Formats: sequence, C-alpha cells, structure tokens
Amino acid sequence: MFLLQMSGFPGSGKSTLAKWIAQSTNAVVIDHDVVKTALLASLDSDMDPNRVGGIAYSVEWSLIDFHLSQGHHVVHDSPCLYDELVDKGTALAKKHTAKYKYVECVLENVHEVNKRLTSRQRMVSQIHSIDLPQERFKEVLNRSKKPDDVECLRVDTSQPIDEYIGDVLLYLHN
Repeated sequence: MFLLQMSGFPGSGKSTLAKWIAQSTNAVVIDHDVVKTALLASLDSDMDPNRVGGIAYSVEWSLIDFHLSQGHHVVHDSPCLYDELVDKGTALAKKHTAKYKYVECVLENVHEVNKRLTSRQRMVSQIHSIDLPQERFKEVLNRSKKPDDVECLRVDTSQPIDEYIGDVLLYLHN
C-alpha cells in the first residue's frame, strides 16, 4: 500500500498522471481542486479562498486517513507548496504502514503551461493563466516542498505520458 503525494505547478500534468496511476493501481485519488471547488460552491461566497484551501486540506487528510485505513493506495493530487503537507503525508503513511512516495511533475516551459491552463475545462478553484517571465517562472517551480528522507521522483511532463508512466509505476512499487 502506498500514499503518493503529487507535486507540481498548476498545469504541469498532476491530475492527468494521477488518473493514469489510479487506473493502473486501483488507487483512490484525492484531488485538492475537486474538494476546494466543492467547498467554494457550498460556503459563503465572501469567504477568503485561502481559508477555504486550508479547510479543503483538512477534509483531504481525513479522506486519506480513511482510505489508507481501508487498505487502499492513495494519490494526493495537490501542488504541495507547504511543509505541512509533506509532514502530514509522511505521518499518515507511517500510521498505516504504507509506503510514502513523492512524484513531482515538472513542465519548465511557461508558454506550454499557459497553453494547458487556458485550454482545460477549469474548476472554480483553478487558475486560468499565469503572467510571468520564463526566469521568474523557473523560480516559482522550485517552491514545491519535498521530504528530506524519501527518494522523490521528478518527471518531465512535457513528454507524452507514455514516456514516463512506466518509471512512475516502477517507483511506486519499489
């Protein structure tokens, strides 16, 4: 059993990869955007979106804990920008004697990211586009929080998914 923490900038391919992993391993995907969008739709519209994001993470950790307790593989699809996410993920994996895994989806081309962001069917919680020069964008990419004591896998999602899905699945099962 594993808990996979996804990481990467919006539009980098996390959700696409999470779906492939779920199909290949029967894992449950807990998608931050799905939970946050549902909360935004049901809560007071004047509520601070950052506060809603924090509530969404609380719901997600409860769901992850439940699914791990049932013996399911779990994929947490989130940008992973906070140390707390790695800390909670590693703690839950340890609690349920699951392997903690971390995959970072990397797409370094700001124009390709924008193309993906503007062409996808966007949820309320998702950004529509970014307006950053390439150099600044590369700085932002390095904000993902990673565990210190776990081997992480970094995948170049500018490639077709067939080019890296095998490496990801091998990583998950080792």
